[in-house]
Amino acid sequence: MTPQILSTLKFSAYRIFDETTSHSTWLSKDDSQVAGYEEDGRSAGRFVELTLDDLDPGEVVIQTHYSSVNYKDALAATGAGKVIRRFPCVGGVDAAGVVVSSSDARFKAGDEVIVTGYGMGVDHDGGFAEYVRAPADWVVPLPQGLTLFEAMAIGTAGFAAALSIHRLEQNDLRPENGKVIVTGATGGVASLAIQMLAQQGYHVVALTGKDSEHEYLKSLGATEILSRKELVMGTRPLERARWAGALDAVGGETLAWLTRTMQQNGVIASFGNAGGVELHTTVLPFILRGVRLIGVDSAATAMPLRRQIWQRLSSDLRTKQLEQVAQIVPFNELPLVFPLMLQGKLRGRRVVKIKQPG
Repeated sequence: MTPQILSTLKFSAYRIFDETTSHSTWLSKDDSQVAGYEEDGRSAGRFVELTLDDLDPGEVVIQTHYSSVNYKDALAATGAGKVIRRFPCVGGVDAAGVVVSSSDARFKAGDEVIVTGYGMGVDHDGGFAEYVRAPADWVVPLPQGLTLFEAMAIGTAGFAAALSIHRLEQNDLRPENGKVIVTGATGGVASLAIQMLAQQGYHVVALTGKDSEHEYLKSLGATEILSRKELVMGTRPLERARWAGALDAVGGETLAWLTRTMQQNGVIASFGNAGGVELHTTVLPFILRGVRLIGVDSAATAMPLRRQIWQRLSSDLRTKQLEQVAQIVPFNELPLVFPLMLQGKLRGRRVVKIKQPG
């Protein structure tokens, strides 16, 4: 694509505005108006028509084929969480597509690439657009063996799951150590983590509040299902030791309960706060059982480790049932996903198909 064509290119993007200042025009898609999910006084998203000059600067211009919807995206698009650092901003923390232009020698037109995390969809225009412009230092070549769709079926969620497992392994977690519990089990990160752990030989216990999803979780590889509705957390500083490892998407009371129920030298990876941001526990699990609590921040992962995790996602941590956990959403139906995700009515992943045929 020539620079002249790029300079005049117009394309669709899902941009998020501060509701008090947004005045952009709605974009009609498929002969219908598609509204963003909004509430009074909150940020709101809507489809707009942009040019590359409207996007934040970056050395690499990518035609987006797929993006994905993460919990962070839903918080940002609805204003349910203070995620966006500046307005307006194109949403979407993930993008996978093909380079159309690059001023950085590491990339050339035709390269298939991934961009996830960093400031995408937060303070830099993100992946909910037909074209993305990103700093070259944020761009990862698509690992051999993965398609662009598979990369977004994995996306930030799968990357966080793999990074969590990687960190747990660095802290001596092994299948022979005992059971590993995964909380928020039907969510995007947890669904992929269950598959990865099971494929590595771990005895996986899935904790969920959705009793109708037990068979689904077993099909992903969970050995046991623990119903949140039947869970007795107890109140003692130390409860019966049960888990060698834990991957926690929930936070709040659930994470506090995990600290009290870990085995000696157990290790927890914390990557979510769907159940609350506060943590009320004591020092006893840490000083009497040697429990380790590891925070997982996938967005800011340095590039050497980022590439290492993506290589693992295309090899030993590659999940064999991506189609089972990933559902394609047409770009024009993107706003419908956000409220369902925040209400806990979805399971697995939502991959947004951005590039249209032709």
